[in-house]
Amino acid sequence: MTVPTVTLNSGHDIPQLGFGVFLVPADEAEKAVSDALEVGYRHIDTAAIYKNEEGVGAAIAKSGIPRDELFITTKLWNDRQSGEQPHDAIRESLDKLGLERVDLYLTHWPTPDHDTYSNAWQKLIEIRDAGLATSIGVSNHLPEHLDRIVKDTGVVPAVNQIELHPAYQQSDVLAWAAEHGTKIESWGPLGQGKYPLFENPAVAQAAEAHGKSPAQVVIRWHLQRGFIVFPKSVNRSRIEQNFDVFDFELTDAEIAGIDAIDPGDGSGRVGSHPSEVN
Repeated sequence: MTVPTVTLNSGHDIPQLGFGVFLVPADEAEKAVSDALEVGYRHIDTAAIYKNEEGVGAAIAKSGIPRDELFITTKLWNDRQSGEQPHDAIRESLDKLGLERVDLYLTHWPTPDHDTYSNAWQKLIEIRDAGLATSIGVSNHLPEHLDRIVKDTGVVPAVNQIELHPAYQQSDVLAWAAEHGTKIESWGPLGQGKYPLFENPAVAQAAEAHGKSPAQVVIRWHLQRGFIVFPKSVNRSRIEQNFDVFDFELTDAEIAGIDAIDPGDGSGRVGSHPSEVN
């Protein structure tokens, strides 16, 4: 199965379905990523703070898959955003991954109390220009953070990776992205199990109608909404199931039903608020 791609504003394509390794222990990352690559995933999303870049790199090396068939993302952690530290951080990540470049490098959080996110973005531009990252973007940035970095540098992020699932769709961030040509990546795409998403009638009924699991329906919702999504699992059968989402299509009514799960007041957030991570 060939995963659909999305073209970024950098001109490069990114597989729309990837494999995330958030909270995957370092000693389990190599096997999980190896399983994902065997299943067919070619897009792996990690981060320095996940402390599993070595395991990801080991799986990549053992896979034998040509580098140009893979899309690898990692992220700059919050305490490395000041001064020239981002340059050191990317080189450390590349060493751990065993790569000469990543396909996408992101700043992880804006940490507004420290006021370093604009500097971090400027350094990511330099990192891109040095050939260490093909495309660059941000994570967890709100419109006010995005407006500032674009004003300061003139460079629009290729992606913004944000908490996004049916109960929390961040319409203001989506609107900014649509206006500026930034693609949205969904983290916590299944709500991290923190609310009964799979029992929601819109999800459950769509799952029954298509003979799919509720998780597959929600992943499909992300894909049809145009989001880039990477569900996480260390279970081989679940990794396979999460990939098996290209042989059905949700109807417009089913999409609308899942869209309507968001109460619209921000109460569906299950992760941290970007203004409070510092």
